[in-house]
Amino acid sequence: MRKLMFRAYHAVGDVAYWSERTFTAAGMLVLAAAILSGVFGIDTTQSTAYRMFAFLAVLLGIALVGRRWRRGRFAVERMLPRAATSGETFEYRLRVTNLSEAEAQSVSLRDELADPRPDYAQFRAAMKWPSYRGWLRLIERNRVGRVPLARLGKLPPGAVTEVRVCAQALRRGRMHFTGLRVGCDETLGLVRGLCTLALEQNLIVLPRRYALPPLSLPGGRRYQQGGVTLASSVGDSEEFIGLRDYRPGDPLQRVHWKSFARLGRPVVREYQDEYFERYGLILDTFGAASEAEVFEEAVAVAASFACTIDTQECMLDLMFVGAEPYTYTAGRGQLQAGNLLEVLAGVELCADQPFEILAASLAGRAAGLSGCVCILLGWDHARADLIDQLRARGSVLRVLAISKQPIHDAPSWLVQLVPGRIQEGLAAL
Repeated sequence: MRKLMFRAYHAVGDVAYWSERTFTAAGMLVLAAAILSGVFGIDTTQSTAYRMFAFLAVLLGIALVGRRWRRGRFAVERMLPRAATSGETFEYRLRVTNLSEAEAQSVSLRDELADPRPDYAQFRAAMKWPSYRGWLRLIERNRVGRVPLARLGKLPPGAVTEVRVCAQALRRGRMHFTGLRVGCDETLGLVRGLCTLALEQNLIVLPRRYALPPLSLPGGRRYQQGGVTLASSVGDSEEFIGLRDYRPGDPLQRVHWKSFARLGRPVVREYQDEYFERYGLILDTFGAASEAEVFEEAVAVAASFACTIDTQECMLDLMFVGAEPYTYTAGRGQLQAGNLLEVLAGVELCADQPFEILAASLAGRAAGLSGCVCILLGWDHARADLIDQLRARGSVLRVLAISKQPIHDAPSWLVQLVPGRIQEGLAAL
């Protein structure tokens, strides 16, 4: 029964998809009138509605046949921005060239995005009892963006023009453009002749961000294994650790000229700089599918900290668990803050692994961190134990718990953020 309903919903979606792209607004009105007149005109002895049905059906038939001569030939170049932000609109350009020898009339452009309809596994997991309303909710949950129909009007043969499209990014992730359809209305203005172009591209949709007050992060400088590689060239005095042979790329001011003269080969002084500030941004990804809204808020808060912390003077480790524990480092010759946002754009809930994996992955890193910002999905014994373990290792923490329900007996240092009022909670930090 469930599989039958799934196939029925898919079939309805296929019909709606074809109708939306084939018929113009006037064509949809004529199609709806034809369907209604056909229903009421079934009994030709009781109603004359069948005459209207016959007239409208012939009209639509002529339009469908006539669109074969209005398809045209076009070349389109899509110019996307590097990234967009969830919940915001963005603009991109389409450069269209008419390759046919005839003038194109009533030209319209529609970018095609990846099919947002759920597969059977997601359909079965998300819906206890199948309903069409629930099916539509699943589609909206999977939809990354929305791109409107762009209209050009007339396009002479060989002409090149550009059109700006104002699209909307609905949620973070990857907006996959699968192709583009160029439509030309046929003479009656009811149906479009479509030219389909395979034009695949991807656009990263970054998490939304909140404004944070000026941050004063806890902790001081710590010893960092790896020294000068991580410290790059910022700030701290360096410690001389010895001499070594010259390697291509070494600066000339580090050449030890006395050793060079004595040995007859270039020798350079080697320095080590291993003390600087390094912070951890810990994102809790453990939760049930029903906590998707809370998780999205947690990702947005993590993105806000990743953008606000100045990685010119320190290093920032983004740590979370997906299929396995991940750590991404920004600052001092490593990644940029924008790269961390791109990582956060693809983070997903981890519902099939125990929470203890996060604690185990942090065990070897806490000693080198000046402080940590922990963003948790609620507050329970497992999360309290994680915080206690980090404190026992000497980490200075700032802990934020995102929860719809009030947290009872919460420690005084725990900051609770409520979905829907996240900005108010962050302003009080």
